[in-house]
Amino acid sequence: MTIPSLRLAGAPLPLVGRARAYICGITPYDTTHLGHASTFVWADVAARVLRRIGIEVISCRNVTDVDDVLDAAAERAGARFDSFAAVGQFRFDRDMAALGVRPPTHEPRAHNHVDGVVALAAGLLERDAAYERDGAVLFRSSHLPAVDLAGDETSSEAPWPDADDPADALVWRPATPGEAAWPSPWGAGRPGWHAECAAMALTVLGSSVDLHIGGADLRHPHHTTQAAMVEALTGVAPFARARLHVGTVRVDGEKMAKSAGNLLLVGELLETHPAAAVRLLLLDRPWAQPWDVTVGALDEAAARLERLYAAAARRDGSEVAGGAVLERLLDDLDVPGALDLAESEGGDAARTTLAVLGLA
Repeated sequence: MTIPSLRLAGAPLPLVGRARAYICGITPYDTTHLGHASTFVWADVAARVLRRIGIEVISCRNVTDVDDVLDAAAERAGARFDSFAAVGQFRFDRDMAALGVRPPTHEPRAHNHVDGVVALAAGLLERDAAYERDGAVLFRSSHLPAVDLAGDETSSEAPWPDADDPADALVWRPATPGEAAWPSPWGAGRPGWHAECAAMALTVLGSSVDLHIGGADLRHPHHTTQAAMVEALTGVAPFARARLHVGTVRVDGEKMAKSAGNLLLVGELLETHPAAAVRLLLLDRPWAQPWDVTVGALDEAAARLERLYAAAARRDGSEVAGGAVLERLLDDLDVPGALDLAESEGGDAARTTLAVLGLA
């Protein structure tokens, strides 16, 4: 008897009963674009595939609502950071619902977990994995793993001026005048970005997770530092048994980002195309590969969706093909392979594909 299980990046991920997934969520200061949506749609598909084989998925998708960029945007808008974030969160939730992304089991907000960051900082200091410097607590980069950055994108907080090593990451830092601040043993301050995710993951899911999910640009230093902080505190390694780093969405070879001025907003795309077509556009490709979105890509996705619906209406497909679709999806989330099989076989294969991928 063969027990179905998921393989990711060529490695098996055996699971018994349930899977814990930590999904790096949004900083809710701007409108959701296609690059954001790609990560969360893929996370949703991974959960749907696991549920299809009887695995309960416990998902945690954080909201980074304590952040310098968010504070700056709120100040420009003349709003408090928390109310400004709440509006951004509402818009994001609306777009995710339209795309068929199911709500996570848990959705912690950073401002509710500041005490957890303080406890994390204290624990890392006790283990000599961090040090205090003039009201800041810094995580020693010697605890970070060697990272192969070939072909990878990076995103980082600026180095702390008084750090022993420029790669040492902030767990806690002093607040500047006018910033939201919280009390701590080291003075009024606020959490570091990586520490927020570490504290929220520890609080909600415990010392380790089965799946760590986010955009490829979060791989290092965010995810590596988050994981290293948790491992240094708990002694449990690895923090994540598997990782799903979703390939970057680009326009003319450049990463989609507000700073680049090349955003394709989900809300605007949904005004002209079915939500299922936008979802299919994001899924009809290997999940780890970066890709360029083109003017005609959404129309092509809509046309393929119609072919899939027509194939699902056929009655000549084999029931065996429905199982073959699931085998494709369990093999590194091979959505393109599943879609090809659905179109060629029709019937149960197409219906299974549409249901599992959330396109029906």
